[in-house]
Amino acid sequence: MSDKKTILSGIQPSGKLCIANQLGAINNWVNLQDDYNSIFLIVDLHSLTVKQVPSELRQRCMSFAAQYIACGIDPEKSIIAIQSHIPPHTELAWVLSTLTSIGELNRMTQFKDKSKIHAKNINAGLFTYPILMASDILVYNAELVPVGSDQKQHLELSRNLAERFNNRYSDTFTIPEPYIPKASGRIMSLQNPSSKMSKSDKNENNFIALIDDEDTIIRKIRRAVTDSGSEIVFSDDKPGLKNLITIYSCYSGLSSEQIQDKYIGKMYSDFKQDLGELISETLKPVRDRYKDIITDKDYLNKVLSNGAEKASYLAQKTISKVYRKIGLIKR
Repeated sequence: MSDKKTILSGIQPSGKLCIANQLGAINNWVNLQDDYNSIFLIVDLHSLTVKQVPSELRQRCMSFAAQYIACGIDPEKSIIAIQSHIPPHTELAWVLSTLTSIGELNRMTQFKDKSKIHAKNINAGLFTYPILMASDILVYNAELVPVGSDQKQHLELSRNLAERFNNRYSDTFTIPEPYIPKASGRIMSLQNPSSKMSKSDKNENNFIALIDDEDTIIRKIRRAVTDSGSEIVFSDDKPGLKNLITIYSCYSGLSSEQIQDKYIGKMYSDFKQDLGELISETLKPVRDRYKDIITDKDYLNKVLSNGAEKASYLAQKTISKVYRKIGLIKR
């Protein structure tokens, strides 16, 4: 690795990658990979807190990796790897769990939220999820971690655990800092604009997947909530329309004011048709590249194998140092 700072992020392989993932995370990753040592993971172990169909989980992991590359993540510039291929993630998580109090985990709001959603499967993994997330970060001594509002509490735990370990055993971990990406506008659900768009939404009309075809994209936009009235304005009073204008702005580069001016005197149907076509046209290179990658199994397996090798080299150095400092015998 070079003298550049290390930045780490990852996405759980659940549902289907959607435009909110692209606009909120992946596009930023693409822009960061020239300036940072970049590690982008498919965090498959985290997905096990919810019951999975094994064959579907494997397929999603491969699909997500292919979509990372199709969106512009360059395996020659960035490490693309699957979390479970790097054993030090779970090894360090166990060590960190011995430094984490039950009270700290009880305060994690995401556990409470997910427990409500998965009330029939509240497992220990869901409770200790933040420790594995801390391990994901600290095992690479990442200086920067892109975080959304729902992840700030987890990053704070990572910082606390790094400081706690360093104070007890001497300096070992870099204290990670949040990386706040340039705001692209929060992308909300197409049918329920009071909730953020989620790739795991059971109703697929609520999101646009990166690999949806043109007809599907246009149909979903046509069905999207646009509130009452007919004037195309960017207003908190019209959350559905505001959301669609935000998406239009992200893909066109136009400001909300310019979009309003463009559609003065036009109907919602005109705006929606144009938006659907704009999204589809912008995503077409991603779809085409994805089809090439996902069918080239040898190439994709090589990317993931190389990524795992590079990531494991870095992670193993960290866990070896940790084991020595806490008193475990070198194997």
